[in-house]
Amino acid sequence: MKYCLFFLLTSFSLLSFGQGSTNKKALNLFDKANALVQKEDYAAATATLEEAIVIDPKFQDAFVLLADAYRMQKKYSSARESYQKAIAINSNVKPLVKYYLAETEFAISEYTNAKLHFQEFLSLEKSPDRLSKAKKYLSDCDFAIEAIKKPVKYLPQNLGSGVNTTDAEYFPALTADGETLIFTRQINENEDFWMSHFKDKLWSTAVPLSSKINTPRYNEGAQTISPDGKYLFFTGCNRPDGLGRCDIYVSHREGNDWGEPYNVGAPVNSEFWESQPTISPDGRTLYFISNRPGGSGGYDIWKSTITDDAKWGPAINLGPDINTPFDENTPFLHADGKTLYFASNGWPGFGNKDIYYSRMDDAGKWQKPINIGYPINSFEDESGLIVSADGNLGLFSSNLSGGFGKQDIYSFGIPAEVKPLKVTYVKGIVRDRDTKKTIESNVQVVDLKSNKTVFDDYTDAETGEFLAVMPVGGNYLFNVNAEGYLFYSENFEPKTTDVSKPYQIDVSMEKIKNGANVTLKNIFFDTNEFNLLPASIRELELLINFLNENGKVTIEIQGHTDNVGDDKLNEKLSLNRANAVYEYLIKHEIAANRLTFKGFGASKPIADNKTELGRKNNRRTSFVITKI
Repeated sequence: MKYCLFFLLTSFSLLSFGQGSTNKKALNLFDKANALVQKEDYAAATATLEEAIVIDPKFQDAFVLLADAYRMQKKYSSARESYQKAIAINSNVKPLVKYYLAETEFAISEYTNAKLHFQEFLSLEKSPDRLSKAKKYLSDCDFAIEAIKKPVKYLPQNLGSGVNTTDAEYFPALTADGETLIFTRQINENEDFWMSHFKDKLWSTAVPLSSKINTPRYNEGAQTISPDGKYLFFTGCNRPDGLGRCDIYVSHREGNDWGEPYNVGAPVNSEFWESQPTISPDGRTLYFISNRPGGSGGYDIWKSTITDDAKWGPAINLGPDINTPFDENTPFLHADGKTLYFASNGWPGFGNKDIYYSRMDDAGKWQKPINIGYPINSFEDESGLIVSADGNLGLFSSNLSGGFGKQDIYSFGIPAEVKPLKVTYVKGIVRDRDTKKTIESNVQVVDLKSNKTVFDDYTDAETGEFLAVMPVGGNYLFNVNAEGYLFYSENFEPKTTDVSKPYQIDVSMEKIKNGANVTLKNIFFDTNEFNLLPASIRELELLINFLNENGKVTIEIQGHTDNVGDDKLNEKLSLNRANAVYEYLIKHEIAANRLTFKGFGASKPIADNKTELGRKNNRRTSFVITKI
């Protein structure tokens, strides 16, 4: 609910009358208009009151009720003018008239005048509830007066006829590669999901998402998609398997279609209202809106994290760092995992709901939300913003003039100061090296600096595809594992310059056989040293798991160097490094008779030693299968 309209249907300025009229015709028209207002027929009431004030231009009550009727229709300029005329007739009006005059001034961005009249209201009003709301308005006025002096660049662009129609389109959701858009379209009061693809710099003609998700009986909406496009979380209301009026559901993509959605259950869902989910890039934490008890206000942002037994953990309120005594909605967690965008009418803003962002610090604490600025935010409701993975585009829905229909989806450039942290991604397909057929496999990405897993999922069973997001600045282990195959090892250390050039790779998996070789790209040593660095541990754990799962396999661990320096010293260094891995495996209960090690120095290069990249690739640790 919009905080500035709390009195909308229950309280009007005329509950205590001011100056009436002695003209019987004007009074009759006023009574007729008052009855129309009670029926919420504000347009007819407006016309009737316009007649009354022509008959009696000093009829203060008629001007006040006329202002109220205009305000209910969001005709704020006309409402303000009528309130001003009422006060001009007699300045001794009820405090609520001053309140609504200030509110209409606020609505048309006359923040200085609004502040003055809210202050007058506060000097007259005694109701604690109304005083609280007026004080909130005052803080908004102070904020808006300063913020409007520093507008941000805002040029919204309609996504075009491929996405938008004469029907209403809203709640966009975008995959990390920016190629797939899923949104809600409402046709004849029924909400379904539609999908469009970005091709040749245009959005293709949208098609229904899936008959397994879209239903003719129930509405589907308020969705989010995981960065890799494989999991769709959405809101379903009044369903037979629901725990409350609205619950959160999830569907998993299966090839080119989607699986049957299912209710994620308690403790995410409850007997109360749960909606508007957003999922963390690692797929482990779900953020959502609920009005369950224990929150800060009416609607708050909550979260639930998957536990070690693969179940959703308890719902935790984000607390006063994010939530207010008013309402928060439409949370969107960016692919960086640390920037949360959401709408609120509780933090200082321009009126109604504004969009804010908050950053998570290194300790996992959300920082004070920041308004994303004017004119992106205005007195109107702003909500439902999502931001592309590259941080350049914001997508939202609105009924801006010049659109195709009721609500359209638009994009705009995100101002630099409110952009998320930079991310990139690795995207590809996993195939059998010999047959070239795609295979289902487990893909894991680990940030070696924090030792946190940022992605852990299976490739698509039909297509072999995967997409994993990686925040810039990390050092990442990339591993692919499939039954009956050697695991695949890669290392990524994306820099800021890599954001516009995500990693696209084809992973060729080699079956376990004699002579098969794997380069361990996440085994690290200091220059000219052979002590294993801590960042090597996760790769070594993968190797241990592989040997435990394939108990008959024996391997030779091999060390290699580039050609810089003395050959004999290089050979000794490579031998010592291979031995370091051997000793680690022995220490972790891999039988010694399954292991040998050897140092080859610079004798077996896999790249040109004339370049730094080539020399880096030649400085490696690998293993070869000697027996299965």
